[in-house]
Amino acid sequence: MLTEEQVHTAVAKGIAFLNRTREPYGLWFMSMMHRLFGVPEFADALRRYDEVVATRPKEEAAVLRVLRRLNDANNPLHPEDWDHVKILTDQLLACALYCDRLGLPPEFAATLDKGVKAGGYAATHVLLAWIWLHDNGCRLAVRDGFVEDMFRAVAAILEDRPTIVNDLKLEAAAFLCMARQGERVDRRFFRHVVSIQRTDGGWGKLDTPDPANPDESSWHSTTLALLLLLHVEFPTALKRGGVEQKAPSQGTAGSASEVAE
Repeated sequence: MLTEEQVHTAVAKGIAFLNRTREPYGLWFMSMMHRLFGVPEFADALRRYDEVVATRPKEEAAVLRVLRRLNDANNPLHPEDWDHVKILTDQLLACALYCDRLGLPPEFAATLDKGVKAGGYAATHVLLAWIWLHDNGCRLAVRDGFVEDMFRAVAAILEDRPTIVNDLKLEAAAFLCMARQGERVDRRFFRHVVSIQRTDGGWGKLDTPDPANPDESSWHSTTLALLLLLHVEFPTALKRGGVEQKAPSQGTAGSASEVAE
């Protein structure tokens, strides 16, 4: 049984662990968590993000500058930076983040559909792009049934070997909650996530451990677990109105007391 105190403690430990990171994508999500949930420890995450971006190689820094719009609606647009956005998932997210300023490419709906059918991280990134597309007030014509298929593809990740929690499953659960589809996440999954938090306050392990700290938790898995649990601790705190969708709304993740039921 999961209590509010357990969730609050897990969130506090996760914040303390993640607040030490210098990983740009960790800082990127931390700034978003401050914007959505008001996490005070992350208030300066965007400033720290900019500091880290300034130290990165040219091509990586260009991509990070493009994606910065997640946390700054007035993010300066440098056309030359777009030439360095080459990874498909980054392209999807960038298109969604700027759809209100630049529109969407004609093949965007077909690309999203391919990602859903591919499953895995491709499907979770399609869902994230869909969330941000609607956050920016954009509309996209998609085939009948696409939205429900997208939600089901991401939920299916959680249904595969349900007793196992890994990075992909944390991403699927967190993004479903962001899309106000938290009812598609089994309540036992939330309890399992809290139960496997590591002693350093994080979750998972790095694919390439730091020789100076080989047992350190993964900043990426911790980011996702924390984002998930913030939806439990603050189920009504999202500042946007929710994702417009053709599939029925499944609600938010619910409070800790609801998760415990």
